[in-house]
Amino acid sequence: MKKIIIAIDGYSSCGKSTMAKQLAKELGYVFIDSGAMYRAITLFFVDNKIDIANEAAIENAISKIALKFVFNKNLGKSEMYLNGVNVEQAIRSMAISNQVSEIAALEKVRTFAVDAQQKMGTEKGIIMDGRDVGTNVFPNAELKIFMTASIAVRTQRRYNELIGKYPHISLEEVKENLEKRDLIDTTRAINPLRKADDASVLDNSNLTREEQLAIAKSWADKALKMSMP
Repeated sequence: MKKIIIAIDGYSSCGKSTMAKQLAKELGYVFIDSGAMYRAITLFFVDNKIDIANEAAIENAISKIALKFVFNKNLGKSEMYLNGVNVEQAIRSMAISNQVSEIAALEKVRTFAVDAQQKMGTEKGIIMDGRDVGTNVFPNAELKIFMTASIAVRTQRRYNELIGKYPHISLEEVKENLEKRDLIDTTRAINPLRKADDASVLDNSNLTREEQLAIAKSWADKALKMSMP
């Protein structure tokens, strides 16, 4: 059966990964969380105190990083491994969230990650979410979706995710973190976050998960039909 590449880009905490996982399951595709890759790189940089102002230090650090997605049968999903160690929980911390956009903006880091991502898509049948998937990683993807939601909705969603681990965190802290990441993501010199010209916009501010999945599935069905010879 013909398979395509689906690229999903958008702002932090607008539900990209959730929707991408749902759609991948619906289509029987492989889901690749590009954000997890950048978070794992950030974790390595933080743990090893890499000076991001030092080009040689950055290059040396990247040469020591091996990333791999390993499917967890018990959870029914793939998890991020950094140099053979499962870091799925560690990369979701607030400390990593506060620094990932800055490190992901580094040219050598992006080149390293994009090369790995493009290799994953050679056989198609994948769904990848991130910031520059449709504009840079897979500019020829058969379906591009740009997801967004209001800052108030995104703040509440992220707060709900974090409050269990960080009971003292405030909505204002979460909002400031998201706004900081938005600014870095959209203004960085190397492949900033933007909507691809041929991307379909999915604003899920007032949609349920089921409603947004139905919309994305209809777009995927249409893209599949159009790709048929």
